[in-house]
Amino acid sequence: MSRKALLEKITPVFGSSFTIRKFTNPETCKTPHWHFHPEYEIVYISNGCGKRHIGNHISRYDQGDLIFLGPNLPHFGFCDQFMEEHTEIVIQMKEDFLGKDFFQSPEMAIIKQLFKRSKQGLIFDPAIKEAVGEHLIGMLEMDNFDRLLELLKILKILAQTEGYTLLNASGLSLEVQSQDHHRINTIYQYVENRFKSEISLAEMAKEVNMTVPAFCRYFKKLTGKTFTYFVNEFRIAHACELLSQGILPISEICYESGFNNFSHFNKQFKLITQNSPSKYRKTLRTFVM
Repeated sequence: MSRKALLEKITPVFGSSFTIRKFTNPETCKTPHWHFHPEYEIVYISNGCGKRHIGNHISRYDQGDLIFLGPNLPHFGFCDQFMEEHTEIVIQMKEDFLGKDFFQSPEMAIIKQLFKRSKQGLIFDPAIKEAVGEHLIGMLEMDNFDRLLELLKILKILAQTEGYTLLNASGLSLEVQSQDHHRINTIYQYVENRFKSEISLAEMAKEVNMTVPAFCRYFKKLTGKTFTYFVNEFRIAHACELLSQGILPISEICYESGFNNFSHFNKQFKLITQNSPSKYRKTLRTFVM
């Protein structure tokens, strides 16, 4: 059964112009839903691992994450495996949360550029994640006035750093029709549940009541990628998760991720991650040590 992207209603608490929330309950990670909202969103995950599923972008992270999303960019919840003493903090704010003209002032020019970049989705390097994470944790104990000042400091840090990566998740925003979100959600859920098996274009097209040629044109126009590439992204994201666990041999991970040819698995893994599976695993071990 498919689900539409849900509009999430976000209301700041009395006396505050933005929301800040802390999550520590593992159960909140087990029921992610496909949703969007008009607010900008900063997500700090202290540790743990999960999947970034933002607009038309899919990737995997380990050892926590720091994500900045622009408005109306559909996404799932991010964390699916906790480490000990996990902390997840989410800040949400509208573009005019400090007034219509506040960010038009010359002092705010770099923040305006940050907001512009965030519309494609941003992730930040580990050092920036740790530094901003300390600020976010400190905000939880502040009064509303000091929280606001601290948020502006955080935005300045994120705006000035070069330690970020654009996810290029632009191609799927709320500028498209609600029917498109229903279809995309149907496709995502279908692939999420079946990526370990062969998924034909014919069965996927039938699931969204389209012919194969029409479906191929529709999917490429909406996401900027072919359906086959999209399915392989799902499979490689799962392979990255298995590689990070360090238990299964790479040859077995290939088949556990839905590939039936080891050479093809290696080729797709390098195409999507720019690394071979073995180099990816070695990089993870070096980072952990």
